Amino acid sequence: MFSVRSLNDALSRLASALLVVWLSAPLVVSAEGELTITIDKGSKTALPIAVVPFATVGDSGKTDIAAVIRSDLERSGQFNPMPPSDMPSQPASFTAVNFKDWRVLGQENLVLGKVMASGDGGYVVEFRVIDVFKGSQLLGFRIPTTAENMRLTAHHISDLIYETLLHRKGAFATRIAYVTVERPSKKDSLYRLQVADADGYDPHTILESKQPLMSPSWSPDGAHLAYVSFEDRNSAIYLQDIRTGKREKIVFGPGINSAPSFSPDGQRLVVTLSRDGNPEIYTYSMASRQLTRLTYHPSIDTEAIYSPDGRQIYFTSDRGGGPQVYRMSADGGTPQRVTFNMGNYNSRPRISADGKKMALVHGGNGGYRIGVLDLTTNSFDVLSDAALDESPSFAPNGDMIIYATMAGRGTELAAISVDGRQGPRMAVQRGQVREPAWGPFRN
Repeated sequence: MFSVRSLNDALSRLASALLVVWLSAPLVVSAEGELTITIDKGSKTALPIAVVPFATVGDSGKTDIAAVIRSDLERSGQFNPMPPSDMPSQPASFTAVNFKDWRVLGQENLVLGKVMASGDGGYVVEFRVIDVFKGSQLLGFRIPTTAENMRLTAHHISDLIYETLLHRKGAFATRIAYVTVERPSKKDSLYRLQVADADGYDPHTILESKQPLMSPSWSPDGAHLAYVSFEDRNSAIYLQDIRTGKREKIVFGPGINSAPSFSPDGQRLVVTLSRDGNPEIYTYSMASRQLTRLTYHPSIDTEAIYSPDGRQIYFTSDRGGGPQVYRMSADGGTPQRVTFNMGNYNSRPRISADGKKMALVHGGNGGYRIGVLDLTTNSFDVLSDAALDESPSFAPNGDMIIYATMAGRGTELAAISVDGRQGPRMAVQRGQVREPAWGPFRN
C-alpha cells in the first residue's frame, strides 16, 4: 500500500503502510499453521446446489471430498450449497435420485460421488453433476488419486463443476502466497513466506526470517516466487524455486529495492529502485540480468505491474499531488493517469487476466478499501467495507480477489467476488498474515 510515511532511514521517502502496521501493531500468537475461513457475507442470488456426501467403498481416506467441494463453491460467492442435514436423501448414483424431492426444495443441481480404494494404496474418485429439473447428467468423471492428493482432487472437481455450470474456468486448484508475522517477544519478530492451497489449507513455509519479508510475486508458470527480504539490513529482491527451495539474490544495492512483479512471459521483472535517491520504476531482465530505468520524475513511483499482454505497465505515483494509478508503455514513455474522479487516494493496481478490470486500494471516508475499476467503461465499485484493506490480488480466472484486512484479532486474509457477492475471511492461526498473492493456474 502506498504511503509517504517513513519506515526507517533507508526507506525515508517510500514506506509501505503495510510494513508500518507490521512493525507497530500487536501480534497474536497461536500454535496452529492453517488458515481458518469465516464467511461474512452470503448472496441471495447465488445458485442453489446440493453436494451430497460421497459414498465410500473400502478405505476412503481422511478427506471429506464433498465438504471440500461445498466449501469451494460457497467461497466463490456464486453458489449456495445445501447443508447435508437439510437434504431429503443422500443418493450415491443417478438411479437413486428422487428428482421430485429435490425440485420441491428448489435445488437446481446435484453433485453425487463415490470414493473407492483402488487396491494399490491409491483411490478412485467418481462424481456426477446432475441437472435436477431436466433429470439429466451434465458431467461425470472417474479420477485416480492418492491420499496426499485427495484435497487437490476435490479442488479439481470444484473447478469442473464451476466451469460446467457457469461456463468460466474455476480457480480452486490454485495456490496463494502470503507473509505471516509473529512477535514471540517485544523485541523480536518472526516472518514467514508461505504457500498454501487457495482455500488456505496445506501451508508450506518457503522462507523464515527475523527480518521483514514482503511483496511475494508468482512467476507465470507457478514455479518461482520473487520477493523482498531485509535479511542483510537493507531491502533486496530474491528469486526462489518453490519446489527445491533454491534462492538467489537478484536485485540489490543501496537504497530501495522493492515491489517485484513478473512480466507475462516470465522474462522480466518490474521493480521499484531508488538508486539516485528517488523511487523509480525499472525492469530487470532475467536473461541478461540488466536493469532498465523507465520513469524519470521527482515524485514517488512504485507498485508497478504489467498488463496481461505485456505491452503496458500500471503503477502508483504521487506526481499529481496524491497517490493515483498511472499507465505507460512497457518500454517507458510518458505515463498517463488512469484513476480520475475517484478521490485523492488510489494505489496498488492489479489487473485481471483478461485485462478488463483493475483492483486497487481506495482511500476515502477515513479508511482504505478494495475497489475495482472497469477499464473499458471507467465504472468504479468499492467492494470491501473494513477500515484498513490492502494488497488486492486477482484469482487467475478474474472472478475473485484476495486481500489483507484489519479484523478483531489483527490482520487477516479476505476474499470477495468481483461483483461483491462474498466475503470470506481467512485467519491464520500463527501470527498475522499479510500481502497475499494469488498464483497462476497449475499446469
